[in-house]
Amino acid sequence: SFYTRRCITEDLSWSLVTVPHLTELCLQHIAHNFEKNPILSNLLPEHQKRVVEKLSTSLPLTVTANTVSHEEYWKRCCMERWQVCDVSNYGDSWKRMFFERHLENILKFIIPNTTDPEQVLELIPLCKGYVRKLEINQFLPPLREDPKEESHDVSDTEEDAEISEGYMRHYDLKELITALPHLEELHLIYDVKSCGMNFEWNLFNFTELDCSNLAAAVKMCRNLKVFKLTRSKVDDDKIKLLARNLQNHPCLLELDLSHNLIRDSGAQALGKLISHSKLEILDLCNNQICHLGAQALAQGLAESSTLTSLNLRLNFVEDKGGEAIGRALLTNNSLKCLHLGSNNLSEPTAAVFSQVLAQNTTLTSINFSCNHLGLDGGKQLLEGLANNKTLTELDLRHAEVEQETDFLIHEIVWANREAVRLASLQHPTTEPL
Repeated sequence: SFYTRRCITEDLSWSLVTVPHLTELCLQHIAHNFEKNPILSNLLPEHQKRVVEKLSTSLPLTVTANTVSHEEYWKRCCMERWQVCDVSNYGDSWKRMFFERHLENILKFIIPNTTDPEQVLELIPLCKGYVRKLEINQFLPPLREDPKEESHDVSDTEEDAEISEGYMRHYDLKELITALPHLEELHLIYDVKSCGMNFEWNLFNFTELDCSNLAAAVKMCRNLKVFKLTRSKVDDDKIKLLARNLQNHPCLLELDLSHNLIRDSGAQALGKLISHSKLEILDLCNNQICHLGAQALAQGLAESSTLTSLNLRLNFVEDKGGEAIGRALLTNNSLKCLHLGSNNLSEPTAAVFSQVLAQNTTLTSINFSCNHLGLDGGKQLLEGLANNKTLTELDLRHAEVEQETDFLIHEIVWANREAVRLASLQHPTTEPL
């Protein structure tokens, strides 16, 4: 009878291994009830890790934002949400990537007067510790009430334009970006990516109200290092307002205003900004700056001790502007990179730069591509380079320079580049790349 009873009660497949430890049961319970009771900091590090592995990526951010710091969790959140995730663009932090992209996505689709502003403001306490850079390439305008509900025909009159200006205000970033203490980079494009059948030219306006709001906001972002406002039809009046607010900014190092509508008076305001700031990089590519604007920038350059890069590609500075910038470089000892491509420059500018190349020991890169320097201009630059040891890049493509001159210039520049490379191998820099 004993043998019979033993056969009935014994399960040959039973093993202690299949019984979960009490610790494991507790961790499963904590993960399952995390939304109601997010206890993590009280656990041992290895137990925290195991709880985080079990957490759902659909948990509310109010629960996880300031509780979960484990990168593995935020990596899962990013990978599930976005197809392309290059964490190197976010300081190798998955949590930073998640909050920056999450905030950007919300900002791109805010409709003023329609979207509840609390949708953004309630995110601030959740993301303010992690957001360092924001790139917003779209700002939606308010929904317009049916413009044709009135009985008379609507025409493109000045009155209509004023109404449009009033209705076209975009989301004001001020309350948000001034509440982000670690914000260092702000890249903005006032544009609409897909407007479909609702196309209006007004959709692409960066209005005066937008500008005054933005200027006030950027002035208050005391840790901002990089500010980019591109492809937004920014004109002289708006640039003057922005430049005034950026003067004496404690941290701003890079300003990118490329692909806008800046003319001479806007460039004059920026010339003053160069000499009243710590600015190191200024990009004015593809604007409408002529010689007066270039002369004002040259004056700022002569007074600046910090600017290292100036891009004036695709403007209209011509020789009067080119010569002024060249003369400023006879005294300036901070600029390293200068781009004057596509500015209708010719031999007189090359003559001044021949002198610059003979005297200046700071410039490492000059771009004269797509100009009309001609045979004599090329020869003058070659003469200036005779004893130059610092220039490692001189772009003369489509500058109408004689082929043999171009070859001889290339040899000198290449030799300088090799000398710099060998020196860096002998004395490796301790600065981060």
